[in-house]
Amino acid sequence: MNPHDPCRRSLLAAGAGALLVPVGASAAAAHPTTGRVDNYAETAAEPDAFASLRARAAALSTGGAIDPADPVFDAALSALDSAAQAQWSALDRTTGRTALWPDLAPVEAAGNMGQSYGRLLTLATAWSTPGSAFHGDEALAGAVVDALAFLNDRAYHPGRPEAGNWWFWEIGAPRNLMDVCVLLYDRIPAERLAAYCAAVDRFCPDPDRRTNSPSLSETGANRADKAAIVALRGIVGRSAAKLALARDGLSDTRDAGRNSLFKHVTSGDGFYADGSFVQHSYVAYTGTYGNVLLGRVAYLSALLAGSDWAVTDPGISVIHEAVERSFAAVTFDGLMMDAVRGRAVSRQREQDVNTGAGTTTNVLLLATGAPEEYAHRWRSVAKGWIRRNTQVPYLSLANIPALQRARAVLDDPDVPTAPVPVGHTVFADMDRVVHRRPGWTLALSLSSKRIAAYEAGNGENLHGWYTGDGMTYLYDDDRTQFSDGFWPTVDPYRLPGTTVDTRHRDDAGTGAGTGTHRPPNAVAGGAVLRDRYGAAAMELVANGSTLRARKAWFCLDDGVVALGAGITASDGRTVETVVENRNLHANGTGRLLVDGRHRRGTLGTPSQVPGARWAHLEEVGGYVFPDGADLHTLCEERTGAWRDINTGADTGGSVDPLTRRYETLWLDHGVSPTAAQYAYVLLPGLGAAHTAAWAFARPVRILANSPDVQAVQVRRLGLTAVHFWAAAEAGGVASDGPGTLLIQRRGDAIAVAVADPGRTVTTLSLELPWAVRGVTRADDTVTLTPGVRPVLTVQVGGSRGHTHTAELF
Repeated sequence: MNPHDPCRRSLLAAGAGALLVPVGASAAAAHPTTGRVDNYAETAAEPDAFASLRARAAALSTGGAIDPADPVFDAALSALDSAAQAQWSALDRTTGRTALWPDLAPVEAAGNMGQSYGRLLTLATAWSTPGSAFHGDEALAGAVVDALAFLNDRAYHPGRPEAGNWWFWEIGAPRNLMDVCVLLYDRIPAERLAAYCAAVDRFCPDPDRRTNSPSLSETGANRADKAAIVALRGIVGRSAAKLALARDGLSDTRDAGRNSLFKHVTSGDGFYADGSFVQHSYVAYTGTYGNVLLGRVAYLSALLAGSDWAVTDPGISVIHEAVERSFAAVTFDGLMMDAVRGRAVSRQREQDVNTGAGTTTNVLLLATGAPEEYAHRWRSVAKGWIRRNTQVPYLSLANIPALQRARAVLDDPDVPTAPVPVGHTVFADMDRVVHRRPGWTLALSLSSKRIAAYEAGNGENLHGWYTGDGMTYLYDDDRTQFSDGFWPTVDPYRLPGTTVDTRHRDDAGTGAGTGTHRPPNAVAGGAVLRDRYGAAAMELVANGSTLRARKAWFCLDDGVVALGAGITASDGRTVETVVENRNLHANGTGRLLVDGRHRRGTLGTPSQVPGARWAHLEEVGGYVFPDGADLHTLCEERTGAWRDINTGADTGGSVDPLTRRYETLWLDHGVSPTAAQYAYVLLPGLGAAHTAAWAFARPVRILANSPDVQAVQVRRLGLTAVHFWAAAEAGGVASDGPGTLLIQRRGDAIAVAVADPGRTVTTLSLELPWAVRGVTRADDTVTLTPGVRPVLTVQVGGSRGHTHTAELF
């Protein structure tokens, strides 16, 4: 696997500015400090173009000529000054120094070298930003220039071989180095600029190849990162060839577009047509690597616009479409869903709200140069994100360039606030499902032999063992559910939605490099009907255990029905299914009712309610157990530290303890269960009285819950949803093989959705229980044999688990 840390790339995601300096004639050919013409320029391109691009790059980092008295910038300026002051106070400026900061010694180590450049960029940004306490401070500028020379002499120069994490050498260090050179260009001697460009040429000569492994072609976010670095190197070194290389790297002209960022992929890294994004070959990574790719493309599009190196590949429409298809689909009111953030969930400084803010920033930057048909919609979507998240406001997280664009959108009456989206999405190519209803959203994280259950490495995501085993993420009015100390304090053995063997797990990912766990199961995914209803399934093959289970979720108007069957293990350990594990925050007092009775016992003491029919957790919602269940409950305080789950070189968390209170509901299947099962219904946002009424009325009927078939029916909707694990029958529908079906009958109209999430069959035949005369509309993969017992035949082979639909009469 390729270790990479998108957190280390967050400056661009949050910092690209709004001011685009025209590319015109304003620069001299000679170096402004020495008066000498730079002898490392590689082409005879007009030098004024490079100077203009350099000014534009600086504006994209600082916001340009802002009015520092404008109160909208107060918080951002304060945050910048605070960060710069911390680095300035600790910077070793003595002549005999062996490192720039005491905690980053030895400076020759890859992580320390890379982080040193990052801190210098913070200082250079403060020096360049009007209104900063360090703006124009000559002592600071001189110290940064000297520090760059120190790093070049000691740690980062063409004579050193790569050692440790490749990312620092080929992406982290050169990106920050080139950004500093842009901001302090007038202060850096020409021979030093030449040396810094030579270092970048050694470790990041082009966007196409991994320098320490030249046979490896860069893909996805890594390619986008390197394209941005090479573009900045071209600007700093006034090289038209490098700028062309950066632009063409986005399209991968070197390899005839094989790894182009501007095309949909069908395997491996990149954007898929269904909105999925994968990096590291097997990890659902829209929120992390995908976000970085979006930010780099937005940055380069803005940086190079109007120049000889403008990004003009029409394939950029793939990125334009991804804003709504990929990013908006997994963003909840400005929060990036943790189900698509991989090992980044363990990073203290990169939580869902921070990543979501980066997405907002990237979208608004991309909008500055996109066709208006896209840009207007994106601004509307971003406006909705910003306005709805009042608990952690975007304006408190954004820096100066981002604030400029956001304020322009917020103040524009012609940009409507997009409403909260409602619908159901299956990301078949990354084993993720998102179900959106008014007031709440549920994300479902699955895994298979195609998509990893989790990624860990370089000391990150040490407790991520069960995050891809069917974890359910509920988003509602509590916008801080997953960002308020959740990951370091939640019980990692009891993540909501999962069925687990209670064996002890050792920390994952403690060594160098990253790795993934991909289970051997084939089934993970489902089908969607009319963008509103969904059915999903996953075969659980537990890691390091004999535990096996067949799990299904049916997503409806007011809730989600969760079924489990065939739960079997033989290891002599208890197996549990976790219904809920809700963060009540530091001193939460959410009232829990079970069958109408208050169930808050002694803190930290579990209790059991035999034959429970329903439960309700205040300010969260209801839980119904249609067949009755022996429900276990526990309200406990849990203490942990971010360092417990992340010891990364530059992402390692604080050792300071955090304490959070949790309400946990689970079902105990006993020791080494055989063919155990469960059934429960999640009713987010529903009140206690309505939950009790729902449990009594039972508007959803469970038709089957066995290892062969799991199915539900909603009579008032005429809706039947089924997952067939084998040839079976449920609700009058018979299937000749495995697959997922949703069918809704309203009068004479019948809507059908079918998928093969296991990708194991070529054709699926379904016998329907009602007479059908013909087809109103159908995908070309669907054929009908009409009659009293009609048969629908679906060619599912090669469709990679995507949904096939038909309208019948």
